[in-house]
Amino acid sequence: MKRFYKEVTIAPDAGGWRVLLDGRAIKTALGKDQVVPNEALASAMAAEWADQGEEIDTTRFLFRDLADYAIDIVRADRAAAIDGLLRFAETDTLCYRADPEEPLFRRQQDVWEPLLQAAEHRHDIHFERISGIMHRPQSPATRDALSAFLETQDDFTLAALNTLASLAASLTIALAALEDQADAKTLWDAANLEEDWQVELWGEDALAKDLRDKRAAEFANALRFAELVRAPEA
Repeated sequence: MKRFYKEVTIAPDAGGWRVLLDGRAIKTALGKDQVVPNEALASAMAAEWADQGEEIDTTRFLFRDLADYAIDIVRADRAAAIDGLLRFAETDTLCYRADPEEPLFRRQQDVWEPLLQAAEHRHDIHFERISGIMHRPQSPATRDALSAFLETQDDFTLAALNTLASLAASLTIALAALEDQADAKTLWDAANLEEDWQVELWGEDALAKDLRDKRAAEFANALRFAELVRAPEA
């Protein structure tokens, strides 16, 4: 698609902010008003439009796609969005460990255990740890506490959490990304600890590395989106 606009601006609207192309407000993929929570996020989304060349590359609309997901999907059914996130708690990568006598177990303890303990402390919950791959459900109390926390989050943060948890296969890591000073690389490396272990043992495949790098960039983008959503107004 050829670029069809010249000027990209932002403006307050309906209690939030909108991106304008030649003065015209943008709609979501499903035709809803694309109003985002604050100026910081609107500015970042406007930059995506402004940075396009003569041909529009839709793969570069990272923040726009997350905003559309928040408005079109999450807002339409918050209960379903929260249930989807809770499923990542039930199968959280950080809870499934190697057997204690295996060398991998020690690395999992060193990297994953502090993240789990921090989440337990923040939310006053307990995660079941499992050696092996047999599923063990988390307690109803843990699920209820996490559900109550997720209910307090806005649609845009839930959209970011969906991407973060999907990429990391871990709600724990997704929630850690919401903390102040969260580092995308540290959290992404934690999510990929077992993959990195296999690379150390057997070497790295070039195609697998390219996919890993792409997913790492998506993870970092979702973390940045969550930061922008929570940015204070100037």
